[in-house]
Amino acid sequence: MKTDDAQSLMRQAIRLSLEKMDQGQGGPFGAVIALEGRIISEGYNQVTSQNDPTAHAEIVAIRRACETLNTFSLAGCDIYTSCEPCPMCLSAIYWARIDQIYYANTRQDAAMIGFDDEFLYREVSIPLEHRQIPTIRLLEHEAMAAFEAWTNKPDKIRY
Repeated sequence: MKTDDAQSLMRQAIRLSLEKMDQGQGGPFGAVIALEGRIISEGYNQVTSQNDPTAHAEIVAIRRACETLNTFSLAGCDIYTSCEPCPMCLSAIYWARIDQIYYANTRQDAAMIGFDDEFLYREVSIPLEHRQIPTIRLLEHEAMAAFEAWTNKPDKIRY
């Protein structure tokens, strides 16, 4: 993709971040997903307007792109996001199989205005027993039945 095209797509993500923040939809974050340089979905932060802590711009854009393309794989797509993705969004981008991530502001820039994800980046890398939120394993033998059923399911769709 040409640099001019990439910059145009990024400008759309930035425009969304400003416009939707000004409208009271949520924080200053926007995202665009493109396939072969054509926008297939847009997302903007809707955490406060939807009372949904997962409604980050990238997550919203991924959900819309999957719905538009009628698939769970966004292989072949690129995402343009107004800020470096948080750990949740980064994970979703990987799960969606998006080819490339383009971003504008850094996570350090976000931290300077009160969106500090550094805690989460650290938290996921430490052992469960040392994490901030207690994580307790229960009924592992009973839960294994679902994994065994999946293993033996002849018509499963791998993802």
